[in-house]
Amino acid sequence: MARNNDLTKEEKKTRVGLIAGGGQFPLLFSRRARENGFTVYAVGYIHETDPELENHVDRIEWIHLGQIRRLIRFFKKNHVTEAVMMGSIRKTRMFSDVRPDIKAISLIVGMRNTHDDGLLRTFAGALEREGIRILPSTYLLPDLLAPEGEWTKRKPNRSERSDIVIGWRYAKEIGRLDIGQCVVVGGGSILAVEAVEGTDAVINRGGTLGKGNAVAVKTCKPNQDDRFDIPAVGAQTIMAMREAGVAVLAVESGKTVVFDREKMIKLADESGIAIIGIKDDHWE
Repeated sequence: MARNNDLTKEEKKTRVGLIAGGGQFPLLFSRRARENGFTVYAVGYIHETDPELENHVDRIEWIHLGQIRRLIRFFKKNHVTEAVMMGSIRKTRMFSDVRPDIKAISLIVGMRNTHDDGLLRTFAGALEREGIRILPSTYLLPDLLAPEGEWTKRKPNRSERSDIVIGWRYAKEIGRLDIGQCVVVGGGSILAVEAVEGTDAVINRGGTLGKGNAVAVKTCKPNQDDRFDIPAVGAQTIMAMREAGVAVLAVESGKTVVFDREKMIKLADESGIAIIGIKDDHWE
């Protein structure tokens, strides 16, 4: 293989960068990428990214949140011109475990706010100005997107469907405001709205208030950038619902990533939980 500036176009095409947060999404991507002949160069975040990722990529650089210059140097050193951003970063850590370098500080100073979308778009823009194009987070993994329709044996009843419609409207609104992606509804009332605490926590809070009469609705933001922060659910979501007494999960089909779908459906069926994938016009 050619080295340094002598890399051929074909060699460059088979290199992909991975900016990995927590959870299984980065692991799934790295496995799929290598199965498709890609060489994977990953950047992992200390205390966030699963250490197991190191066994599924060709090279990895461990950094703290905010070390943007180090990330860029790593990709440039390895001639990476395309990358994906995926996996979770616990928002609560953003206030306690960040080590911003001069590059990060200069980006933040120029922002009007530090909401999720603003931060991520600014970060992606900085990378692209350095010649590193950010690809959609479902690149190579389109099969993870939620299908439309009812997934489980139990179907939402009339009252639950009414709550889904309400939840959908409010979930889209908090998404428009870049607050969160999930709401819990019960008996026509909003019981909980997601903010920095994450989906499982909002399900727990809403389910406690709903006392067995609640639905969770998770949608993408109206102006969702498919390169990052798309909604995700999985078996852990159903476990949180079962513990909290939330009876229905509605997700946006085609725009929500689903992990362990077979296990998720099995858990839901065993727990009497209904899962449905819908679009804006589902009940029109």
